[in-house]
Amino acid sequence: MKKVHKRGVALPGRAIVAGLLILLQIAVFAVLEMSLSQWVKIADLIIRLLAFVLVFAIINKRSNPNYKMAWIIFILAAPFVGGVLFFLWGNGKVKPILKKHMAAKHRQSRVFLKQNHTVMQVLEEYDIHKYRQAHFIGRESGFPVYTDTSVEYLAPGEKFFPRLLEELQNAEKYIFLEYFILGEGKMWNEIYRILKSKAAAGVEVRIIFDDFGSVSRQTRHFVKNLRKDGIKVLAFNRLRASVDLFLNNRDHRKICVIDGYVSMTGGMNIADEYININSPHGYWMDCSVILKGAATTSFAVAFCEMWNSMSREQLNTERYVVYDFPKVRGFVQPYFENPLDTKHNPAEGIYRQILGSAEDYVYITSPYLILDNTMQNALISAAKAGIDVRIITPKIGDKWYVHPVTQFNYQPLLEAGVRIFEYIPGFIHSKLFVSDDSVATCGTVNMDYRSFYFHFECGAWFCDVPAVKDIKEHFILMQNQSEEITLPKWSKRPLLKRLKQAMLNLFAPFM
Repeated sequence: MKKVHKRGVALPGRAIVAGLLILLQIAVFAVLEMSLSQWVKIADLIIRLLAFVLVFAIINKRSNPNYKMAWIIFILAAPFVGGVLFFLWGNGKVKPILKKHMAAKHRQSRVFLKQNHTVMQVLEEYDIHKYRQAHFIGRESGFPVYTDTSVEYLAPGEKFFPRLLEELQNAEKYIFLEYFILGEGKMWNEIYRILKSKAAAGVEVRIIFDDFGSVSRQTRHFVKNLRKDGIKVLAFNRLRASVDLFLNNRDHRKICVIDGYVSMTGGMNIADEYININSPHGYWMDCSVILKGAATTSFAVAFCEMWNSMSREQLNTERYVVYDFPKVRGFVQPYFENPLDTKHNPAEGIYRQILGSAEDYVYITSPYLILDNTMQNALISAAKAGIDVRIITPKIGDKWYVHPVTQFNYQPLLEAGVRIFEYIPGFIHSKLFVSDDSVATCGTVNMDYRSFYFHFECGAWFCDVPAVKDIKEHFILMQNQSEEITLPKWSKRPLLKRLKQAMLNLFAPFM
């Protein structure tokens, strides 16, 4: 008989075995280093010289200085282990075959991603600052800005879920789902019932999920049963029992595309805590946006790119693109972050663009606040310039080692005049920026190193649409349910708490 959790999901045996074998391999590296340094002096000298060369190379890399510094400390402290792990995990590497395939697929997709210059001209006339933000996203991510797209903001998950089911039920041609977490439970059961029925009726159903994010939440024959029901499934970057070169790269995107007309993104994964069933961290606050219209093209193209990069079965992207949409006011621009090219960083960049061009306020929600100097300085500069910058983070963290690092970043922000709030009911997973009643973003991108440098991410920037007001109103509602962190009180926090936050912050670039 199969062992199960209380929620009916099989114990994550494969994940546990893989994790133990990875730890064993790291332990072997450590033992080898101790052995070498004790018995083979020449080898030890060579290792340290190589470590010095590696540190020199890291210093001269064009990458984030905080990230470089963390690796330098690690390598100098343990040259052999640190050097080996840097080559395995520290270079932001993507599987060469995946990198090659994805670059080729994106080049092929450009025909579907041509910018309508009339749209840009209208946006420039509307607001030069918003025009520059859209221009930046287009250059960094390669995805255009659209008109003729409605935006519906939905939060929390209990409001989004019935709308998701409704849109899935209305599907006539195809359904694409791509999620970091695809977990069995009550939420999935409702979705699966519809997907199974749609597949039987001839609707094309395809699913991509991240193996690392989902492995502990699926029973043994989960994928096999889906395929029996006529649903096509791919697992991104399968988890292996190896200190893998590419373990860092995860598919953190949340995408639903229906019939080329409806698309959804935001923080919502497919798991019960997202609709507040068995939430382990208090009340789970999350959000999503439903886009209807031309901007869905970008999400359909992005899904096809990912599928074609991973599968021998090649999708004809043109089959999934729609060209005729009703006229809708406003501007919408999906964007996509990936570790394929370290020269481009659209997600962090658009956050900085919004902060840099704000005239009145910027309100932010993020589950994590693990900031590099560039992002921290952007927040500080905006606050010092008189912009009302407010940030809501969780009161209850979901990871014991991450939440103290989020809190470590409070002090310099508070000193600059940023207002920080902790959401009292539980864990806030929403990733939102809203500014000046005119522009907002909603997506999957956390304010941390993993989202900015290692993960495949997505989001939507929108301007001059009613949903901007909805997001602002919801922010105020969440702020009223939060505790404001004041500088005088925060400066008096216990010494042990300060030390814990400072020590964990040394590892911030790895989180």
